[in-house]
Amino acid sequence: MSTTALTMDTFEKTVTGGGIVLVDWWASWCGPCRRFAPVFEQASERHADIVFAKVDTEAEQQLAAAARISSIPTLMAFRDGILVFSQPGALPSAALEELVAAVRGLDMEEVRGKIAQQSGSGEPAAA
Repeated sequence: MSTTALTMDTFEKTVTGGGIVLVDWWASWCGPCRRFAPVFEQASERHADIVFAKVDTEAEQQLAAAARISSIPTLMAFRDGILVFSQPGALPSAALEELVAAVRGLDMEEVRGKIAQQSGSGEPAAA
């Protein structure tokens, strides 16, 4: 598996699909982004069941603004269409593997319940 380039047209469909989607927000002029790129690519080879996607913040400025990206690289993790992790900074390989394991281990019913509580309804949103 390799990484997928996301655009304004493909972002929402990709991250709201089922399963796990990791999104790397980057730019070609960014040194930490260039150092993180091979780590992200190698992880995509190890985890064929996960979508590894990249957003070039220079080419997709409107998308980066909509996602409120203020620092790059930023890594986001979505599971079953829900943003479960977002953090700026390049991760070393071991930390990326820990993140993958943590996202895989999430109890999504619990996550949905917490989201429902935070929204004030106290009830999980209908699917």
